[in-house]
Amino acid sequence: MAKVLVVGSINMDLVAQVGQYPRLGETLLGSHFATYHGGKGANQAVAAARLGAQVTMLGRVGDDAFGQQLLAGLQAEGVDTRWVLPTANSASGIALITLAGSDNSIIVVPGANALLTPADIVAAEAEFAAADVIVAQLETPLATIEQVAALASKWGKPLLLNPAPAQPLSAELLAQVSLLTPNEFELGVVFERPEAEWQAVLASQPGRILMTAGAAGAWFTTPEGKLQQQTSFPVEAVDTTGAGDTFNGALAAFWAQGLPAAARLACAAAALSVTRAGAQGGMPTLAQLQAFLAVQGGAA
Repeated sequence: MAKVLVVGSINMDLVAQVGQYPRLGETLLGSHFATYHGGKGANQAVAAARLGAQVTMLGRVGDDAFGQQLLAGLQAEGVDTRWVLPTANSASGIALITLAGSDNSIIVVPGANALLTPADIVAAEAEFAAADVIVAQLETPLATIEQVAALASKWGKPLLLNPAPAQPLSAELLAQVSLLTPNEFELGVVFERPEAEWQAVLASQPGRILMTAGAAGAWFTTPEGKLQQQTSFPVEAVDTTGAGDTFNGALAAFWAQGLPAAARLACAAAALSVTRAGAQGGMPTLAQLQAFLAVQGGAA
């Protein structure tokens, strides 16, 4: 059982379904509204936990009803929440999600997530020493993520960084990341090379980047620089929210199997996740993933 430490955001997702996206100034009637537990950090923690990893979550929630619900939800998934810190006089993070067909658009209001500090990371240093793999994203302050990278490096632990929402990252931070997991847009932003061919960017960082590509699966390079593709698994998509987070959580859960095997399992888990509604709602258990792969002609 992999010991996974996830540092990142914890949000309540407020989801409205519509037939089409509204134009500027237009009001549309939606067909359905629901709330789901989310946040890229919490999503990735839940994904890894359902796939059998021993997961510790490090983040912040507000002192509001959403915060209590989010904390209870993580605990119900078996996630260790000792380092999920209640934040006085702050609202929990939220994401406003509009679903139109199988596509989504998202506005995130960070709330307590923006108050996760480098000092919070230092206080939890023992968790870094105990972890097998560390996962982070960019929905918390960059200075905090830089401290995460520093402690991962200090303890010689692999750090998987999902650079979303995308922003340019320093060479110093990137040097401490074991694997960067952007999509194509995020890749261009991180390296400030929006016009560059993604193959060239991957080749410049052999073995250190895995680029997710939706229906095309994922692309990565070996340490020797050979480009490889992990194809996706065909499913009927209901809600793509959280697919990338499922992928990253699965990648961490199966990290010890090596990148090619972990990428295959992560693509399968992500495919399963889009067949049900909600960022966490469709995330598969290990048994569900094994059953899916058995039908596909391979074992987990």
